Amino acid sequence: MIGVYFIGAGPGDPELITIKGRRLLDKADVVIYAGSLVNPALLDGIKAEIYNSASMTLDETTDVIRKSIAAGKTVVRLHTGDTSFYSAISEQIERLRKLNIEYEVIPGVSSAMAGAAILGQELTIPEISQTVIFTRLEGRTPVPETEKLSELAKHKATLVIFLSVGIIEKVKAELLEGYQEDTSVVIIEKATWPEQRVIRGTLGQLDALVKDAGIEKTALIYIGESLRASETSLGKESKLYDKGFKHGYRK
Repeated sequence: MIGVYFIGAGPGDPELITIKGRRLLDKADVVIYAGSLVNPALLDGIKAEIYNSASMTLDETTDVIRKSIAAGKTVVRLHTGDTSFYSAISEQIERLRKLNIEYEVIPGVSSAMAGAAILGQELTIPEISQTVIFTRLEGRTPVPETEKLSELAKHKATLVIFLSVGIIEKVKAELLEGYQEDTSVVIIEKATWPEQRVIRGTLGQLDALVKDAGIEKTALIYIGESLRASETSLGKESKLYDKGFKHGYRK
């Protein structure tokens, strides 16, 4: 029997949680949510006992879950965005396995996807970029040597950079190892929240754009030539709807 549900709450807009996630949240007995990262509007009207994990350790959240399951309660662990990266669910799941507690993961809408929707464009453009890399700059948490931002930049793919706006000078320096100074960049602060901001420019302007806007956290950095598609026609079309392209559904 499932005792714990890890749910991606979406990027901020309370309507961007999945129907399944909303249903499970509404019927939960206990909810542990990721502090200021999750829009508190999602918690309005729920019947559950609520814990804010911002001030809690892994041991403390695990203890709440263990005691709740022992009491026959259903627990929702509510995370921001989608749970598949930068959510820290792996370490929590390891604890649950040791306790023989059943769990299920419910995906959500990542802020990276929400940001692309805000820009009104694809992150993959035929002949320009067919690869999207989600990453973060090394800070207090290290990254593998082969995944340093300066190495990833050499691919010249579309990059979406999390958790790095606070060390923007280093971000810029490492990106310049692979991209030209005139490469398009976009900074999106608090995507889908009421206070959302979108700032566009080039890599050469990146640090100045961030500093002038006073952005210190909760922002994504996008870089790549694909980003020009939301401002101008790039003249690149896929074969999918090309009248001269035949496939199994169109002769």
